[in-house]
Amino acid sequence: MSEDVPLGLLGGLVVLLLFISAFFSGTETALMTINRYRLRHKAGQGHRGARLTHRLLQRPELLISLILFGNNLVNIMAASLVTVIALRLGGPGAIAIGSLALTVILLLFAEITPKTLAALHPERLAFPAAYVYYPLLKLSKPLIWLLSLIATGILRLFGVRARPDDESQLTIDELRTLVNEAGALLPRRRQRMLLGILELEDIMVDDVMIPHTEVTGIDLDQPWPAVMSAIRSSPHSRLPLWRGSIDQVVGVLRLTRLVQDTALDMLDHAGLQALADEPYFVPEGTSLQKQLMQFRRARQRTAFVVDEYGDIQGIVTLEDILEEILGEFSSQAEAPFPDVQPELDRNSWLVNAGANIRALNRMMGWRLPTDGPRTLNGLVIERMERIPGRGAVLEIHGYRIEIVSSGGSTVKKVRISSTGSGDAVPAD
Repeated sequence: MSEDVPLGLLGGLVVLLLFISAFFSGTETALMTINRYRLRHKAGQGHRGARLTHRLLQRPELLISLILFGNNLVNIMAASLVTVIALRLGGPGAIAIGSLALTVILLLFAEITPKTLAALHPERLAFPAAYVYYPLLKLSKPLIWLLSLIATGILRLFGVRARPDDESQLTIDELRTLVNEAGALLPRRRQRMLLGILELEDIMVDDVMIPHTEVTGIDLDQPWPAVMSAIRSSPHSRLPLWRGSIDQVVGVLRLTRLVQDTALDMLDHAGLQALADEPYFVPEGTSLQKQLMQFRRARQRTAFVVDEYGDIQGIVTLEDILEEILGEFSSQAEAPFPDVQPELDRNSWLVNAGANIRALNRMMGWRLPTDGPRTLNGLVIERMERIPGRGAVLEIHGYRIEIVSSGGSTVKKVRISSTGSGDAVPAD
Protein backbone atom coordinates (compact mmCIF):
# COMPACT_ATOMS: atom_id res chain seq x y z
CA MET A 1 0.00 0.00 0.00
CA SER A 2 2.91 2.34 0.72
CA GLU A 3 3.98 1.95 -2.90
CA ASP A 4 0.89 3.89 -3.92
CA VAL A 5 1.93 6.96 -1.90
CA PRO A 6 4.05 9.43 -3.90
CA LEU A 7 7.63 9.88 -2.73
CA GLY A 8 7.12 13.63 -2.59
CA LEU A 9 4.31 13.21 -0.08
CA LEU A 10 6.40 10.82 2.01
CA GLY A 11 9.32 13.30 1.97
CA GLY A 12 6.99 16.14 2.96
CA LEU A 13 5.69 14.10 5.88
CA VAL A 14 9.28 13.45 7.03
CA VAL A 15 10.02 17.19 6.93
CA LEU A 16 6.84 17.92 8.88
CA LEU A 17 7.75 15.33 11.49
CA LEU A 18 11.23 16.86 11.80
CA PHE A 19 9.68 20.25 12.51
CA ILE A 20 7.42 18.71 15.17
CA SER A 21 10.43 16.92 16.70
CA ALA A 22 12.34 20.20 16.77
CA PHE A 23 9.36 21.80 18.51
CA PHE A 24 9.31 19.10 21.21
CA SER A 25 13.08 19.22 21.73
CA GLY A 26 13.39 23.00 21.85
CA THR A 27 10.38 23.63 24.06
CA GLU A 28 11.48 20.93 26.49
CA THR A 29 14.78 22.76 27.03
CA ALA A 30 13.02 26.14 27.24
CA LEU A 31 10.51 24.94 29.82
CA MET A 32 13.12 23.22 31.97
CA THR A 33 15.65 26.07 31.92
CA ILE A 34 13.32 29.05 32.29
CA ASN A 35 13.99 31.26 35.30
CA ARG A 36 11.36 30.13 37.83
CA TYR A 37 11.47 33.36 39.84
CA ARG A 38 11.05 35.60 36.79
CA LEU A 39 8.28 33.24 35.68
CA ARG A 40 6.45 33.67 39.00
CA HIS A 41 6.87 37.42 38.78
CA LYS A 42 5.37 37.59 35.29
CA ALA A 43 2.60 35.19 36.23
CA GLY A 44 1.78 37.40 39.21
CA GLN A 45 1.56 40.39 36.86
CA GLY A 46 -1.10 38.59 34.80
CA HIS A 47 0.97 37.42 31.80
CA ARG A 48 -1.18 34.60 30.37
CA GLY A 49 1.68 32.65 28.80
CA ALA A 50 3.62 32.83 32.07
CA ARG A 51 0.59 31.68 34.05
CA LEU A 52 0.06 28.66 31.79
CA THR A 53 3.78 27.83 31.93
CA HIS A 54 3.75 28.09 35.71
CA ARG A 55 0.79 25.67 35.91
CA LEU A 56 2.53 23.18 33.63
CA LEU A 57 5.73 23.28 35.72
CA GLN A 58 3.85 22.57 38.94
CA ARG A 59 3.75 18.94 37.74
CA PRO A 60 6.98 18.65 35.74
CA GLU A 61 6.86 14.85 35.64
CA LEU A 62 3.60 14.94 33.64
CA LEU A 63 4.94 17.60 31.29
CA ILE A 64 8.17 15.69 30.64
CA SER A 65 6.20 12.49 30.02
CA LEU A 66 4.04 14.30 27.47
CA ILE A 67 7.01 15.82 25.65
CA LEU A 68 9.01 12.61 25.57
CA PHE A 69 6.01 10.58 24.42
CA GLY A 70 5.33 13.02 21.60
CA ASN A 71 8.97 13.40 20.60
CA ASN A 72 9.66 9.66 20.51
CA LEU A 73 6.46 8.98 18.62
CA VAL A 74 7.36 11.57 15.99
CA ASN A 75 10.95 10.32 15.65
CA ILE A 76 9.84 6.69 15.26
CA MET A 77 7.31 7.70 12.59
CA ALA A 78 10.02 9.67 10.76
CA ALA A 79 12.38 6.68 10.89
CA SER A 80 9.65 4.41 9.50
CA LEU A 81 8.95 6.76 6.58
CA VAL A 82 12.67 7.10 5.81
CA THR A 83 12.89 3.30 5.73
CA VAL A 84 10.03 3.14 3.21
CA ILE A 85 11.65 5.85 1.06
CA ALA A 86 15.02 4.07 1.19
CA LEU A 87 13.49 0.77 0.13
CA ARG A 88 11.73 2.34 -2.83
CA LEU A 89 14.79 4.28 -3.95
CA GLY A 90 17.62 1.80 -3.42
CA GLY A 91 16.33 -1.41 -1.92
CA PRO A 92 17.42 -2.96 1.38
CA GLY A 93 20.96 -1.69 0.98
CA ALA A 94 19.81 1.92 1.17
CA ILE A 95 18.19 1.52 4.60
CA ALA A 96 21.52 1.97 6.43
CA ILE A 97 22.31 5.11 4.45
CA GLY A 98 18.83 6.49 5.13
CA SER A 99 19.13 5.75 8.86
CA LEU A 100 22.52 7.47 9.04
CA ALA A 101 21.25 10.51 7.14
CA LEU A 102 18.17 10.76 9.37
CA THR A 103 20.34 10.54 12.50
CA VAL A 104 22.52 13.44 11.36
CA ILE A 105 19.49 15.52 10.33
CA LEU A 106 17.74 14.83 13.66
CA LEU A 107 20.82 15.82 15.64
CA LEU A 108 21.36 19.04 13.72
CA PHE A 109 17.86 20.30 13.05
CA ALA A 110 15.71 18.59 15.70
CA GLU A 111 18.06 18.48 18.69
CA ILE A 112 21.16 20.68 18.77
CA THR A 113 19.83 23.76 16.95
CA PRO A 114 16.42 24.07 18.68
CA LYS A 115 17.85 23.25 22.11
CA THR A 116 20.61 25.84 21.72
CA LEU A 117 18.05 28.44 20.66
CA ALA A 118 15.85 27.50 23.62
CA ALA A 119 18.73 27.78 26.09
CA LEU A 120 19.49 31.29 24.81
CA HIS A 121 15.86 32.50 24.71
CA PRO A 122 13.78 30.23 26.96
CA GLU A 123 10.86 32.62 27.44
CA ARG A 124 10.35 33.19 23.70
CA LEU A 125 9.77 29.46 23.21
CA ALA A 126 8.25 28.45 26.55
CA PHE A 127 5.34 30.93 26.64
CA PRO A 128 3.93 30.14 23.15
CA ALA A 129 4.52 26.42 23.74
CA ALA A 130 2.41 26.56 26.89
CA TYR A 131 -0.66 27.30 24.74
CA VAL A 132 -0.02 24.01 22.92
CA TYR A 133 0.97 21.82 25.84
CA TYR A 134 -1.75 22.92 28.25
CA PRO A 135 -4.74 21.63 26.19
CA LEU A 136 -2.68 18.70 24.89
CA LEU A 137 -1.95 17.63 28.45
CA LYS A 138 -5.64 17.89 29.34
CA LEU A 139 -6.60 15.62 26.41
CA SER A 140 -3.91 13.01 26.99
CA LYS A 141 -3.82 13.17 30.79
CA PRO A 142 -4.98 9.56 31.44
CA LEU A 143 -2.25 8.11 29.22
CA ILE A 144 0.44 10.51 30.45
CA TRP A 145 -0.58 9.95 34.08
CA LEU A 146 -0.25 6.18 33.60
CA LEU A 147 3.20 6.52 32.01
CA SER A 148 4.33 8.87 34.78
CA LEU A 149 3.00 6.48 37.42
CA ILE A 150 4.94 3.57 35.94
CA ALA A 151 8.14 5.67 35.71
CA THR A 152 7.74 6.84 39.32
CA GLY A 153 7.25 3.24 40.44
CA ILE A 154 10.46 2.19 38.69
CA LEU A 155 12.37 5.02 40.39
CA ARG A 156 11.05 4.00 43.78
CA LEU A 157 12.39 0.49 43.22
CA PHE A 158 15.84 2.13 43.16
CA GLY A 159 15.10 4.26 46.23
CA VAL A 160 14.56 7.52 44.32
CA ARG A 161 11.63 9.68 45.36
CA ALA A 162 10.60 12.84 43.55
CA ARG A 163 10.50 15.95 45.72
CA PRO A 164 9.91 18.85 43.32
CA ASP A 165 9.36 21.38 46.11
CA ASP A 166 13.00 21.07 47.18
CA GLU A 167 14.17 22.55 43.89
CA SER A 168 12.26 25.79 44.41
CA GLN A 169 13.79 26.54 47.81
CA LEU A 170 16.88 28.73 48.02
CA THR A 171 19.33 28.70 50.90
CA ILE A 172 20.83 31.88 52.33
CA ASP A 173 24.13 31.14 50.56
CA GLU A 174 22.33 30.67 47.23
CA LEU A 175 20.47 33.95 47.72
CA ARG A 176 23.77 35.65 48.49
CA THR A 177 25.23 34.25 45.27
CA LEU A 178 22.25 35.53 43.28
CA VAL A 179 22.68 39.03 44.71
CA ASN A 180 26.44 39.00 44.11
CA GLU A 181 25.97 37.93 40.50
CA ALA A 182 23.22 40.44 39.76
CA GLY A 183 25.86 42.77 38.35
CA ALA A 184 24.54 45.79 36.47
CA LEU A 185 20.94 44.67 37.05
CA LEU A 186 21.20 45.80 40.68
CA PRO A 187 22.69 49.15 41.79
CA ARG A 188 25.76 48.72 43.94
CA ARG A 189 24.26 50.47 46.97
CA ARG A 190 21.13 48.33 46.84
CA GLN A 191 23.25 45.23 46.38
CA ARG A 192 25.15 46.06 49.58
CA MET A 193 21.89 46.59 51.45
CA LEU A 194 20.55 43.19 50.39
CA LEU A 195 23.81 41.49 51.30
CA GLY A 196 23.73 43.27 54.65
CA ILE A 197 20.28 41.84 55.36
CA LEU A 198 21.37 38.33 54.36
CA GLU A 199 24.43 38.54 56.62
CA LEU A 200 22.55 39.57 59.76
CA GLU A 201 22.24 35.93 60.83
CA ASP A 202 26.03 35.47 60.64
CA ILE A 203 26.96 38.64 62.56
CA MET A 204 26.79 38.68 66.36
CA VAL A 205 26.12 41.61 68.65
CA ASP A 206 29.71 41.18 69.87
CA ASP A 207 30.95 42.13 66.39
CA VAL A 208 29.23 45.53 66.23
CA MET A 209 28.90 46.57 69.88
CA ILE A 210 30.73 49.52 71.39
CA PRO A 211 33.22 47.98 73.87
CA HIS A 212 32.56 48.86 77.50
CA THR A 213 35.87 50.73 77.65
CA GLU A 214 34.62 53.16 74.98
CA VAL A 215 31.08 53.67 76.26
CA THR A 216 30.32 57.22 77.35
CA GLY A 217 27.71 57.73 80.02
CA ILE A 218 26.86 59.48 83.26
CA ASP A 219 28.35 58.44 86.59
CA LEU A 220 25.81 59.33 89.26
CA ASP A 221 28.54 59.20 91.90
CA GLN A 222 30.07 62.35 90.37
CA PRO A 223 29.13 65.84 91.56
CA TRP A 224 26.06 67.38 89.97
CA PRO A 225 28.02 70.01 87.93
CA ALA A 226 30.02 67.20 86.28
CA VAL A 227 26.77 65.36 85.50
CA MET A 228 25.31 68.54 83.99
CA SER A 229 28.43 69.03 81.87
CA ALA A 230 28.29 65.45 80.57
CA ILE A 231 24.65 65.86 79.56
CA ARG A 232 25.14 69.19 77.80
CA SER A 233 28.24 68.07 75.88
CA SER A 234 26.94 64.66 74.82
CA PRO A 235 26.44 64.12 71.05
CA HIS A 236 24.18 61.14 71.76
CA SER A 237 20.44 61.05 72.30
CA ARG A 238 20.71 58.28 74.92
CA LEU A 239 23.18 57.94 77.76
CA PRO A 240 23.61 55.05 80.20
CA LEU A 241 23.54 55.90 83.90
CA TRP A 242 25.79 54.03 86.32
CA ARG A 243 27.32 54.29 89.75
CA GLY A 244 31.08 54.02 89.80
CA SER A 245 31.45 51.93 86.62
CA ILE A 246 29.38 50.61 83.76
CA ASP A 247 29.06 47.27 85.58
CA GLN A 248 26.76 49.09 88.02
CA VAL A 249 24.43 50.46 85.36
CA VAL A 250 21.07 51.68 86.66
CA GLY A 251 19.31 52.83 83.50
CA VAL A 252 19.39 54.54 80.11
CA LEU A 253 18.51 58.23 79.93
CA ARG A 254 16.77 59.65 76.86
CA LEU A 255 17.93 63.25 76.64
CA THR A 256 14.77 64.27 74.78
CA ARG A 257 12.83 63.42 77.92
CA LEU A 258 14.69 66.15 79.80
CA VAL A 259 13.30 68.74 77.37
CA GLN A 260 9.81 67.27 77.35
CA ASP A 261 9.28 66.55 81.04
CA THR A 262 11.26 68.97 83.12
CA ALA A 263 13.88 71.66 83.24
CA LEU A 264 17.43 70.36 83.63
CA ASP A 265 18.31 72.94 86.30
CA MET A 266 15.54 71.62 88.57
CA LEU A 267 16.85 68.04 88.63
CA ASP A 268 19.17 66.18 90.98
CA HIS A 269 20.75 62.72 90.98
CA ALA A 270 17.59 60.98 92.19
CA GLY A 271 15.36 62.86 89.77
CA LEU A 272 17.66 62.02 86.85
CA GLN A 273 17.60 58.32 87.71
CA ALA A 274 13.79 58.43 88.00
CA LEU A 275 13.58 59.64 84.40
CA ALA A 276 15.79 56.83 83.07
CA ASP A 277 14.51 53.64 81.44
CA GLU A 278 15.35 50.25 82.91
CA PRO A 279 18.54 48.77 81.42
CA TYR A 280 17.97 46.07 78.80
CA PHE A 281 20.47 43.18 78.71
CA VAL A 282 21.24 40.65 75.95
CA PRO A 283 23.74 37.76 75.98
CA GLU A 284 26.82 37.88 73.80
CA GLY A 285 26.62 35.57 70.80
CA THR A 286 23.14 36.81 69.85
CA SER A 287 22.81 37.26 66.08
CA LEU A 288 21.88 40.67 64.73
CA GLN A 289 18.81 39.21 63.04
CA LYS A 290 17.49 37.88 66.36
CA GLN A 291 18.46 41.07 68.18
CA LEU A 292 16.64 43.19 65.62
CA MET A 293 13.47 41.19 66.31
CA GLN A 294 14.03 41.47 70.06
CA PHE A 295 14.43 45.25 69.81
CA ARG A 296 11.11 45.37 68.01
CA ARG A 297 9.26 43.14 70.49
CA ALA A 298 10.71 44.87 73.56
CA ARG A 299 10.41 48.34 71.98
CA GLN A 300 14.02 49.07 72.87
CA ARG A 301 16.81 50.81 70.99
CA THR A 302 19.77 50.18 73.30
CA ALA A 303 20.98 46.93 74.87
CA PHE A 304 23.87 46.04 77.20
CA VAL A 305 25.77 42.97 76.00
CA VAL A 306 26.73 40.67 78.89
CA ASP A 307 28.91 37.55 79.04
CA GLU A 308 28.14 34.27 80.77
CA TYR A 309 29.11 35.78 84.13
CA GLY A 310 26.79 38.76 83.72
CA ASP A 311 29.61 41.25 83.19
CA ILE A 312 28.85 44.01 80.71
CA GLN A 313 31.00 43.75 77.58
CA GLY A 314 29.58 46.68 75.64
CA ILE A 315 26.52 48.35 74.16
CA VAL A 316 24.67 47.57 70.94
CA THR A 317 22.03 49.93 69.53
CA LEU A 318 19.39 49.74 66.86
CA GLU A 319 21.47 52.20 64.83
CA ASP A 320 24.43 49.78 64.91
CA ILE A 321 22.29 47.06 63.31
CA LEU A 322 20.80 49.41 60.72
CA GLU A 323 24.30 50.56 59.76
CA GLU A 324 25.17 46.94 58.91
CA ILE A 325 22.36 47.09 56.34
CA LEU A 326 22.41 50.70 55.15
CA GLY A 327 26.02 51.62 55.75
CA GLU A 328 27.32 54.36 58.00
CA PHE A 329 24.97 57.29 58.52
CA SER A 330 24.99 60.38 60.64
CA SER A 331 22.85 63.39 61.37
CA GLN A 332 25.64 65.57 60.03
CA ALA A 333 25.94 66.19 56.31
CA GLU A 334 29.51 64.89 56.17
CA ALA A 335 30.51 63.21 59.40
CA PRO A 336 34.28 62.59 59.56
CA PHE A 337 35.56 59.21 60.68
CA PRO A 338 37.88 60.08 63.57
CA ASP A 339 39.71 56.73 63.51
CA VAL A 340 40.98 57.26 59.93
CA GLN A 341 43.13 60.12 58.65
CA PRO A 342 44.02 60.14 54.92
CA GLU A 343 47.63 61.00 54.10
CA LEU A 344 48.75 63.38 51.38
CA ASP A 345 49.37 60.70 48.74
CA ARG A 346 45.67 59.63 49.08
CA ASN A 347 46.61 55.99 48.86
CA SER A 348 47.41 55.44 52.53
CA TRP A 349 45.63 56.17 55.78
CA LEU A 350 46.67 56.59 59.41
CA VAL A 351 44.28 54.44 61.40
CA ASN A 352 43.60 54.08 65.10
CA ALA A 353 44.38 50.42 65.81
CA GLY A 354 41.56 50.24 68.36
CA ALA A 355 38.95 50.80 65.62
CA ASN A 356 36.37 48.13 64.95
CA ILE A 357 37.18 46.20 61.75
CA ARG A 358 33.56 46.00 60.60
CA ALA A 359 33.19 49.76 61.05
CA LEU A 360 36.36 50.33 59.01
CA ASN A 361 35.12 48.07 56.22
CA ARG A 362 31.75 49.80 56.19
CA MET A 363 33.11 53.34 56.20
CA MET A 364 36.11 52.87 53.91
CA GLY A 365 34.86 50.12 51.60
CA TRP A 366 37.72 47.84 52.69
CA ARG A 367 37.65 44.05 52.92
CA LEU A 368 39.66 43.31 56.03
CA PRO A 369 38.83 39.87 57.50
CA THR A 370 36.04 39.90 60.07
CA ASP A 371 35.99 36.22 61.04
CA GLY A 372 38.49 36.67 63.86
CA PRO A 373 39.41 39.61 66.10
CA ARG A 374 37.01 42.55 66.17
CA THR A 375 39.60 45.34 66.29
CA LEU A 376 42.51 46.19 64.04
CA ASN A 377 44.87 45.86 67.03
CA GLY A 378 43.65 42.32 67.66
CA LEU A 379 43.99 41.39 63.98
CA VAL A 380 47.60 42.62 63.79
CA ILE A 381 48.61 40.83 67.01
CA GLU A 382 46.91 37.61 65.89
CA ARG A 383 48.70 37.61 62.52
CA MET A 384 52.13 38.58 63.90
CA GLU A 385 51.79 36.47 67.09
CA ARG A 386 53.55 39.16 69.11
CA ILE A 387 53.29 42.82 70.07
CA PRO A 388 55.02 44.46 67.08
CA GLY A 389 57.23 47.50 67.41
CA ARG A 390 57.25 50.63 65.31
CA GLY A 391 58.12 50.02 61.65
CA ALA A 392 56.92 46.40 61.57
CA VAL A 393 55.00 45.59 58.38
CA LEU A 394 52.56 42.86 57.40
CA GLU A 395 50.18 42.27 54.50
CA ILE A 396 46.58 41.13 54.97
CA HIS A 397 44.17 40.53 52.07
CA GLY A 398 45.91 43.01 49.78
CA TYR A 399 46.50 45.68 52.46
CA ARG A 400 49.93 46.74 53.60
CA ILE A 401 49.79 47.49 57.32
CA GLU A 402 52.72 49.35 58.89
CA ILE A 403 52.93 49.83 62.65
CA VAL A 404 53.28 53.55 63.40
CA SER A 405 53.13 53.37 67.19
CA SER A 406 52.60 50.77 69.88
CA GLY A 407 52.90 50.67 73.62
CA GLY A 408 52.40 48.24 76.45
CA SER A 409 50.29 45.35 75.24
CA THR A 410 48.58 47.05 72.30
CA VAL A 411 49.19 48.55 68.89
CA LYS A 412 48.19 52.22 68.94
CA LYS A 413 48.28 53.43 65.34
CA VAL A 414 48.96 51.88 61.92
CA ARG A 415 49.36 53.02 58.34
CA ILE A 416 47.23 51.15 55.79
CA SER A 417 47.84 51.24 52.03
CA SER A 418 46.98 49.16 49.01
CA THR A 419 49.47 46.64 47.67
CA GLY A 420 47.60 46.25 44.37
CA SER A 421 46.82 42.58 45.06
CA GLY A 422 43.54 43.19 46.84
CA ASP A 423 40.57 45.50 47.02
CA ALA A 424 41.98 48.26 49.20
CA VAL A 425 40.40 51.24 47.50
CA PRO A 426 37.61 52.98 49.41
CA ALA A 427 34.18 52.74 47.89
CA ASP A 428 32.61 55.79 46.32
